[in-house]
Amino acid sequence: MRITFIGSSHGIPEPNRKCSCTMVEIKGRYYFIDMGTPAIDHLVTAGIPIDAVKGIFITHMHGDHTNGLIHFVDLISWYFKTSDPTIFLPNIECIKIIENWLKVNQTSPRELHYEEVQPGVIYNDGCLKVTAIQTLHSERSYAYFLEAEGKTILFTGDLKHPDKDFPLIAKERETDLIVCEGAHFYATDYLPHLRECKTKLIYVNHYQSKKIPSILQLAEDMGDIPVKLAYDGREIIL
Repeated sequence: MRITFIGSSHGIPEPNRKCSCTMVEIKGRYYFIDMGTPAIDHLVTAGIPIDAVKGIFITHMHGDHTNGLIHFVDLISWYFKTSDPTIFLPNIECIKIIENWLKVNQTSPRELHYEEVQPGVIYNDGCLKVTAIQTLHSERSYAYFLEAEGKTILFTGDLKHPDKDFPLIAKERETDLIVCEGAHFYATDYLPHLRECKTKLIYVNHYQSKKIPSILQLAEDMGDIPVKLAYDGREIIL
């Protein structure tokens, strides 16, 4: 399993860091957690077939997590027509908004596979299993717990605060990797919760540069469990 941070910035792009977009590769199949930046640009540059994308999982509908999704849907509607991923949206009503945008853009929408995210197991294609955990960041926001190839990963998505909605699944199950957001509070606020987790590796993603000292402090406080900064282009192999 390979995880690639395509966009690691927070609500706005920063120099050399785009908005939230993470790609997961498993046996030649590709999945995305959020699309805050045009992911097809990365796929084409990397020589990855667009139809190898099998699932897109949106944590919540804020623009820094979704602005690249319309770009993706636009291009697979009229050009990359063999691409047929399942697109998971926290709010299924957004389909009409996407389709209306395509009409304004004079693109004829084709039938795509959308699913509304609900708490619990939402996806299992025999290669990747995804469990959604509702969070309090917005009216409909989710963390995602991924299982594949005997490995487990938690993507927290944006949280209200770890004291209020840190996903309990990471305290109940062992994880190979936890990807924590770092935009809405200091990374050190995770400390009491991460100490209750059995994990091998922690990455802080979706952070503001001014909060890097807090992330470095978290790394020091966690001791033997590595805490690292996500940045655009960073790859993790599990």
